[in-house]
Amino acid sequence: MENATHSFYFNLTLFLNIGHYRYPAFVFCLLIYSFIVFANLFIILIISWEKTLHEPMYIFIAVLSANSLNGSSGFLPRFLIDILSDSHFILRPACFTQIFFIYSYAFCELTILSIMAYDRYVAVCHPLHYHRKMTTKTVNMLILFAVIFPVCNVTITINMIVRLPLCGHNIERVYCASWNIVKLSCVTNVTDPASRIVALIRAIIIAYLPFSFILFTYVRIVAACWKKSSEVRGKVLHSCLPHVISFLIYSVTSFSDAALSRQNLQHVNPFAAIILSVEFVVIPPLMNPLVYGLKLPEIRKHIVRILSLKPQIPKNSVRTLPEHRCYECSVLPENV
Repeated sequence: MENATHSFYFNLTLFLNIGHYRYPAFVFCLLIYSFIVFANLFIILIISWEKTLHEPMYIFIAVLSANSLNGSSGFLPRFLIDILSDSHFILRPACFTQIFFIYSYAFCELTILSIMAYDRYVAVCHPLHYHRKMTTKTVNMLILFAVIFPVCNVTITINMIVRLPLCGHNIERVYCASWNIVKLSCVTNVTDPASRIVALIRAIIIAYLPFSFILFTYVRIVAACWKKSSEVRGKVLHSCLPHVISFLIYSVTSFSDAALSRQNLQHVNPFAAIILSVEFVVIPPLMNPLVYGLKLPEIRKHIVRILSLKPQIPKNSVRTLPEHRCYECSVLPENV
């Protein structure tokens, strides 16, 4: 505790001096960030404008897109500045603000994917009770839980880290990471076995329980569809596939970041370390609009109509022959 200092800044040491390549890198990252903002805003606006998309599944997709904007905006603007800069110092308040946005995004992503999995589970396994269970009040409560619980957890974590006396200011990352700041602490019992056990228990509650819940719901969905007709299985697969893809993308990218935080970065290729550390906050926000916009026909239909500037034809103006549907398909909610 003797060498404890109250530094007003941190130094992000994982950045490399890439010379004139910094300018193409800046343009590339700026294009990625611009696409993330445009695509996610586009999804949110389409779901907000189209009354036919005011269903729980699409509302949760809009919340997921809003969370993507939160995470990418908490990281990429500062990252773009650091690419062009020769020094990578960040003020202490700015560092903890970045931690709040990045980690609230990361935990909210899990909770949002969990309530989306629950929505699909109710739609497939309890279709006759779907509209009774997924009421507007229930949807609002689920969204509040998916946002408030992670935000409160991150706030408590930051409050604990801020109080730690630090014996250094170098962070081996390209962004402020909570565990890297904890490792700078002069308090020895922060990284002792007992503290690691407490951290492990919190990680189980925050991460592994949502992961387990999502896996459980999809096991039940597969079991429910196993003996159904091929038409029902195809319809369920079509609505659940985007969520499964989003879940897999986030699982792989977040696992890469978690594994990297436990490694000695001096033995890791610097470029690989940078990519592995930022992909969880870049790839899901980049891919989610593509996955949901291209895979879900209701959203894709409106995207094509808006981009092609074709007026929407009222449904009553076109007479169609009655469509033959199996009983099992008619029982499922329309958004399955």
